[in-house]
Amino acid sequence: MNFKNLLFIAISIILIISCGEEPDDLVVKKSNTSKIKSTPIINYIYVNSFPHDINSFTEGFLIHNGELYESTGATDGLPQSKSLFGIVDSTTGIIDAKVELDREIYFGEGITFLNDKVYQLTYQAKIGFIYDATTFKELGRFDLPSKEGWGMTTDGEDLIMSDGTNNLYFLDAKTLSVKRTISVSDNGLVIDSLNELEYIKGFIYANVWMTNTIVKIDPDNGVVVGKLDLTALANEAKHIHPYSMEMNGIAFDPINDKVFVTGKMWPKYFEIKFNL
Repeated sequence: MNFKNLLFIAISIILIISCGEEPDDLVVKKSNTSKIKSTPIINYIYVNSFPHDINSFTEGFLIHNGELYESTGATDGLPQSKSLFGIVDSTTGIIDAKVELDREIYFGEGITFLNDKVYQLTYQAKIGFIYDATTFKELGRFDLPSKEGWGMTTDGEDLIMSDGTNNLYFLDAKTLSVKRTISVSDNGLVIDSLNELEYIKGFIYANVWMTNTIVKIDPDNGVVVGKLDLTALANEAKHIHPYSMEMNGIAFDPINDKVFVTGKMWPKYFEIKFNL
C-alpha cells in the first residue's frame, strides 16, 4: 500500500468520525428548544348570558358587594357613548350611573374599589379620580404614573393599573405613588396592549386589546401562566350585534366563585366557569 492510499484512508476515517458528531453550539440550541413549553390554554365552560347595553363602551367591569359595576368611555365616533360608571341591571343591561364625567374633557377608563373608596382612571388626561364608595362623592384626584390609563384592579393592598403597554403598575393605596412595576411576558416574549384587569385568587387576569384573549399573570414576576381564548363568545356577540367591538371586561364574584366577561358594545355579558 503506497503513501497516497494510506493518506486517503486516514482522511476518510476522519471525515466519518466528524460527520457523526454535532457542533457544540447546535447541541445547545437543540437542548434549549426542548426546554421551551407552550403556555397552557385554560378551558372554560359557558354557564349563562345576560343583557348588556350596546351603547356601553366598556372599560371596567367588576363585582362589589354583590353588585356588578361597569365603567365606560365616551369616544368621538360614538355620540351615544358616555364616560360613566355605575351598577348594571342584570335584567336590562342598563347602567344605573353613579358618576358621569364631562365627555368633552375626560374619557373614562377602568375602576376599582379599595378601602371604602372608588378609584377611576382616565385615558389621556393623566389623572385619576377618587370617590366615596357609598355616596360616590368626589374625594380627590391623583396623577397617573404613565401617559395613559387603561385597566384597574386591586389585590386588596395595592391598586394595580395598566396603560396599554406590557407594564403593570402597583400603586400605594395611601400615597398613590408607584411601589413597583412588572413587565408582562409570555415565554420571554413581551405581551403588549394589556387592558381591563381583574385580580382573581392570587393572579392578575388581563384582556389583551383587540384580541379575544385573556392572559393569567403571576403578579410576582409578570410571567403569563395561562390563556383563555374567548373567540366563541366574541363571535356570538357579533352575530347578534354586528357593531360589537373588542372583548374588554372581566368581573369576579368572590362570594359565589363566578366570573363574568363582556366587550365594548356587546349585546350580552357572559358567565363562564374554569379552574381558578
